[in-house]
Amino acid sequence: MDLTNWKYTFYRSAWSALDLLFPPVCGGCEKTGSRWCEDCQSKVKILDGIVCDVCGLPQEQVGTCKTCLADRPHFRMLRAWTVFENPIQQALHKLKYRKDMSMGDAIAFQMLPFVQKLNWQIDMIIPVPLGRERIKQRGYNQVAMVAKPLSLGLQVKYAPHAITRKKETRTQVGLSKVERKKNVEGAFQAETSVKRKNIVVMDDVSTTGATLSSTAQALYQAGAENVYALTVARALQHHSLQTV
Repeated sequence: MDLTNWKYTFYRSAWSALDLLFPPVCGGCEKTGSRWCEDCQSKVKILDGIVCDVCGLPQEQVGTCKTCLADRPHFRMLRAWTVFENPIQQALHKLKYRKDMSMGDAIAFQMLPFVQKLNWQIDMIIPVPLGRERIKQRGYNQVAMVAKPLSLGLQVKYAPHAITRKKETRTQVGLSKVERKKNVEGAFQAETSVKRKNIVVMDDVSTTGATLSSTAQALYQAGAENVYALTVARALQHHSLQTV
């Protein structure tokens, strides 16, 4: 950890203090003593091989995949840190549905070196916003719990309110690629604060990238310079791809 980055140091120290008061349980394996144990950390499959230049899906050769050539998403490029399978799948489930907000910091800390190596020149990080009903049900945006510490670690602006949902959308789970794209079409609106900015828009899991493409479109319409998409994990099984 960069001790000169006092904001990030303070943020992590606050979570560590809470760990002393409330002994943590690993988000991946339920083992006591750590929010994200070393064993689960070692099982994370980093997506650092050959991937499509645009959508970030693994492929055999360098370049842009046929899908993106035929129907290019609005973001400049999408990258995911890891494959959406256990233990990260269990950890994200705990963050999203079991109100364990501490998992956001634990995931972001291990994810930070991967994001730094992308070498994106960015001005701000924006989490994909939830709809009003989901915020009301959950109480917080699970993506924000990862995006905020990442922004601190990268020392860039965290801008959770720079994008809003103009309409409520149904969950993307169970929808086809075409249905997903239609479901989030025109769902977002960006503020003018993104004008001429290089932005990372972040979600927890990407499947087809439809939501991230729709948010990127809204950002470009508001004058953003470049929009990159980032997720914690990629659901490769939905693309009939083998994970290696």
